[in-house]
Amino acid sequence: MTTLLLGADPNALPTGQVDRLQSLLPTWNVIVTKLPDHMEEALPVTEISAGDIPPDLVTRAPRLRWFQQWWAGADWLMNYPQAVEREFVLTNVSGIHAIPISEHVLALLLAFARDLPRSFRAQGRREWVVHRDNEDTVFELAGKTMLLLGLGAIGQRTAMVAAALGMRVFGVRRNPHIKVPEVEIVVGPDSLCDILPQADFVVLTLPLTRDTRGMIGAEELMRMKPSAYLVNVARGAIVDEQALVRALREGWIAGAGLDVFKEEPLPQHSPLWKMQNVTITAHYSGSSPRYNERAMEIFLDNLRRYLVGQPLRNVVDKRLGY
Repeated sequence: MTTLLLGADPNALPTGQVDRLQSLLPTWNVIVTKLPDHMEEALPVTEISAGDIPPDLVTRAPRLRWFQQWWAGADWLMNYPQAVEREFVLTNVSGIHAIPISEHVLALLLAFARDLPRSFRAQGRREWVVHRDNEDTVFELAGKTMLLLGLGAIGQRTAMVAAALGMRVFGVRRNPHIKVPEVEIVVGPDSLCDILPQADFVVLTLPLTRDTRGMIGAEELMRMKPSAYLVNVARGAIVDEQALVRALREGWIAGAGLDVFKEEPLPQHSPLWKMQNVTITAHYSGSSPRYNERAMEIFLDNLRRYLVGQPLRNVVDKRLGY
């Protein structure tokens, strides 16, 4: 029997969603599981897979025609070149992270502006730390300039939030001719080093590809203002981590808010842990209690399209990786 394999815990899905799937596919076998053994058994007859399916299983499903991944980034393709050559269509859930990640970026910016990490440390010591008006330990976001690397759904909503706070917003994208509301200036990657010195915050919201790997290295960090902050909510490998550690130690930049790292979990020996000008979060900027609900809505819409032969949403160009 033709099978749809959904990699998910049935108890974690919104109420009634499995029934909605089965009603759309009355003659199909709908398997919802997180157990690798059960997924393995379903591979020979799986035509559609969705959810949290390990990439090695995706590449071994002989009848697979469409994989709806439950996350946005498709950098896993770089480790599975055979998936690029396979003829199945790959779609992602691009767009569902825009709200939580833009709010996470805002939280990091406000933490820097209001010097919250120092206050949190003082609270642990029961120490009363006063910030005086003539000190530069706190500042206002209004009037500051944010440079967004990546102007997809996440970058666009981050731009909207920043502009609402009175910030100027610049952007870097592969095609700079595509303009974005709230973004004053858009340039291509070849102009990155020219625009970096104007930014008070450099925020990374772009996918990891062969072109973006190591995009922020020593040269780019040295171009930033000594008062500027780097925020990475994209992928750790976009930043040369050794160069970043040096930049933070030597004062090339003021600080960094990091949600992603080249190696995760971040190793205990990493010097980033002890740096007081670094705020670390454990790759949860995209987390939301509404995640599965939003991902399922994209999948159900795409499933209806698939069944009647309409174009799918959020198709990934497997050769470009996004």
